[in-house]
Amino acid sequence: MQKIASIILFLFCVKGNAQQAFTNTGNLQIHTGASVKDFGNFTNTSAAGLVNNGNFYIAGNITNNQSAMTTGAGTLYLNGSSAQSIAGSQTFKTYNLVTSNAAGFTLNNNLSVSGAHTFTNGIIASSATPNYLVYEAGSSYTGDSDTKHVNGWVKKIGSTNFVFPVGNGTVERTIALSNLSANSEFSAKYFANTPYPNDMELPLQDINESEYWHIEKTSGGTAQVTMNWDNSKVAFPNWIVPDIRAAWFNGAKWINIGGTAGGDASTTGTITSNSVTNFYSFALGSQSYILPLTLISFTANHIDNYTQIEWTAGNEYNMTGYIAERSNDGTAFYPVAQTSPRNSGNIEQYYTRDYQPISRIAYYRLRFKEINGSESLSKIVTVKVDSNSQLTLVSNPVHDKILLLANPSLKGTFRYSVVAMNGQLTQQGKILIQNGGYYQLDLNGNIKPGTYTLEVSNGIESFRYKIAVEY
Repeated sequence: MQKIASIILFLFCVKGNAQQAFTNTGNLQIHTGASVKDFGNFTNTSAAGLVNNGNFYIAGNITNNQSAMTTGAGTLYLNGSSAQSIAGSQTFKTYNLVTSNAAGFTLNNNLSVSGAHTFTNGIIASSATPNYLVYEAGSSYTGDSDTKHVNGWVKKIGSTNFVFPVGNGTVERTIALSNLSANSEFSAKYFANTPYPNDMELPLQDINESEYWHIEKTSGGTAQVTMNWDNSKVAFPNWIVPDIRAAWFNGAKWINIGGTAGGDASTTGTITSNSVTNFYSFALGSQSYILPLTLISFTANHIDNYTQIEWTAGNEYNMTGYIAERSNDGTAFYPVAQTSPRNSGNIEQYYTRDYQPISRIAYYRLRFKEINGSESLSKIVTVKVDSNSQLTLVSNPVHDKILLLANPSLKGTFRYSVVAMNGQLTQQGKILIQNGGYYQLDLNGNIKPGTYTLEVSNGIESFRYKIAVEY
């Protein structure tokens, strides 16, 4: 059932049934201390007059067509359990606002706050039209976080400092204005993937490609812009902090707008620009360019009962980790150690150890990971362990093949057999060994995962190995 208010109502406490739709076509006044609760969708028509000086709870969508709407002195509670929207042809105005809906809100119309806004639960998304969450002069907000912010446009009116509670719906990435020279109207929105990061004007040498903010000035004077970085939320270049600058895009190039940064490039920090007259896109930049990592050397040597893995790196700024990897056949690599980088920018030396035994030969490489998620690999180095055996099992466990390494002195035709632990012969054949090198035995489909014995013999020389077959 739809309820229609066509006369003046002075409401002290009204509760609807089962969150019914409510349409106001007359004058609806909610008295100070009074509450209107449990209504679903609410429509305020163009002929209506709504004045909320109490508490107005809406669990559904709002449509407002009333022009010159009175703000009142009350609180609007948006507390539905399914997604809510604000629509209509005219801005919906409230003094205080409480947004509490885990399913979130969509602004298909402007929503204006003149008092205090409390973020309790849910993301507020604005449409691409655009529509705005408007903070009037003297207003404020509390409770914002990664799970409670505006994924879209926020407008601020007035001359006081203001932090825009914007983000991408997953993380909040605020931007702030301070030292406004006049009463102004500014709008801000957060974006990922900075445009034209290679187009910049000296002294800028680099632009953060991961994120930027767009600020529009409708009216007013100058202001300073404060941006921040947080590596736990969005990847940030490991720049030299004193070289970090605020940057402004003039439509063709990124321009240095100064500022002194504070913080740690690998974690968090902030920078406040010089006074800005023109507003458009803003990002973080640097007056120095971090060169890619240089791997100066990489070696591996067998010592006693372990392998010593050493490397030297230069231009080390953006690293998150080094992983030493090993292979027993030169193809399948697995990690054996991980080391944290120092990111000093100087030449740094590292070492780690692999205590796993080597059956004559092992292959090593280094994987290095950068803050932006990219990875690179070093060259492969080989470690050989002297052995009296003329025939060596190169890898174990084995998968679909067995790889043997023959000493150059071993020659002739050899028979081989693969026998299960219960004594059952599962595979046999011949190998012609000449001039040493690698010899591959492809396993047939009769061999299931398990432990087997491999025997290779020419009647004079015999070699016996226990192998584990895995798939």
